[in-house]
Amino acid sequence: MGFELEVAGWGIAFFPGEVLAPLMFLALIAALLSGYPVAFGLGGVAVIFGLLGIVSGVIDPRFFSALQPRIFGIMSNFTLLAIPTFVFMGAMLQISGIAERLLEAMGQLLGQLRGGLALAVVLVGSLMAATTGVTAATVTTMGLISLPAMLRSGYDKSFASGVIVASGTLGQLIPPSIVLVVLGDQLGVSVGDLFLGSLIPGLLMAGAFALYVLVASQLNPQLAPERLSRTAAHVAPAQLLRVLIPPLVLIFLVLGSIFFGVATPTEAGALGAVGAMVLAAIEGGFSRSNLAKVCDETLRVTAMVMAILLGSTAFALVFRSLGGDAMIREVLVNLPGGQLGFLVVSMA
Repeated sequence: MGFELEVAGWGIAFFPGEVLAPLMFLALIAALLSGYPVAFGLGGVAVIFGLLGIVSGVIDPRFFSALQPRIFGIMSNFTLLAIPTFVFMGAMLQISGIAERLLEAMGQLLGQLRGGLALAVVLVGSLMAATTGVTAATVTTMGLISLPAMLRSGYDKSFASGVIVASGTLGQLIPPSIVLVVLGDQLGVSVGDLFLGSLIPGLLMAGAFALYVLVASQLNPQLAPERLSRTAAHVAPAQLLRVLIPPLVLIFLVLGSIFFGVATPTEAGALGAVGAMVLAAIEGGFSRSNLAKVCDETLRVTAMVMAILLGSTAFALVFRSLGGDAMIREVLVNLPGGQLGFLVVSMA
């Protein structure tokens, strides 16, 4: 039960845990919708409602002694070492220019189709997702490379932007995905099993995107031109193989070593980082300045992911202490439709 505290003649009512838990959840949603950084939103809401819980007598202050070992467990987790290696691999490939050459070749190959360049963006986005594992890196790369070319070719702005963003989101599902690495660690599930289980759904989603591009381009010709250009109608097979083989070899090196049990995801990430440096050197994109940029990007992304993990750990600890886990369980159990209703809500 809550109680009242007299401060300067004002009666301040502190809420019981049954009220604090849903308020904490709503506060997190508000923080995320406001554009506040996710890590600080999670941590800030945890601090505020943790103090409210202590003052209200809902939470025993000694309960927070469990926070320190949880944080230490995150920082010393061997599985999370896969995050910086996959980020490094993606950043190195981005700087080496492989994606740009691949998109150019695929655009020429599919240039005779209406919406061919958009279809090339989806296909190249799928390959980039399988080599970067980071959605932001894929969207940034595809946006810088393909958006100007699509607009120059007469594509609708909304259609072109939507294709690029949708293709970039494939990095969350197609392995090696940083999201899957974090989920595997938090849920105690094998990261390799998550990679294997998400491969087919990721490819199906990429196929659905490609099908949508083709159908939408035919039904609404204003979205996409008939062809990329009359001069870009042919691409030499040797040129196509030259740009296709390097990323495919790297994908097989990383994912194949995981699926066949040769290496753990962490070890496969290290192999991918080395392979990306080799490919960059072959393509002439490996230099001291580029290496410094890649290391800086790797540090920034890794720090962001770790900060989110720390904030989510604090949030989960306070939320559970307020009875939030029981509240969520009751809501999910009482959903109409049983298991189907739970599946619909989860997918939404």
